[in-house]
Amino acid sequence: MAYRSLRHLPIYRKALELCTMSREIASYVSFNKDLMRLCESKSLRDIMANSILTDSILIPQKIAQVEYSQCSNERLETISYINIIIRNINSYCMGLEKHGVKETEYINLLRKEIKSFRKSYKAWKSDHL
Repeated sequence: MAYRSLRHLPIYRKALELCTMSREIASYVSFNKDLMRLCESKSLRDIMANSILTDSILIPQKIAQVEYSQCSNERLETISYINIIIRNINSYCMGLEKHGVKETEYINLLRKEIKSFRKSYKAWKSDHL
C-alpha cells in the first residue's frame, strides 16, 4: 500500500504516540528531569528511562527506513530490528518495576501502548515481507 507521506501511515502514527508516551514516562520515573542529559546519569533508573526513550525514538525512524527502502534484505533486517526494540522496551519496563518504581500503573500504560503498537506492527510487517 503506497502512502504519500509517513503521516498517513497508521503504524507510523502509532509509533509517534509510543514515543510521546515514552517521553512522558521517562520524565516521570527518572531522577534527572533534564531528558537531554539523561544519558549522563549514573543512576540505573535513569539509564533504563533513557533506553526506553532512545528505543522508542528509533521505531519511527526504522519504519520510515522500511517504507522507503527498495532492498528486500534491508527491509527484512530493519523489521527484525524493530521487533528487538519492542522487546527491549518491555524489558526496561520490567527493570523499572524491579528497581522500585512505585507507580506501576504508568509502566502498565506503556506496556498497553506497546501491546497495541505490536498488533499494528504485525499487520504492517506482513505487508512488507
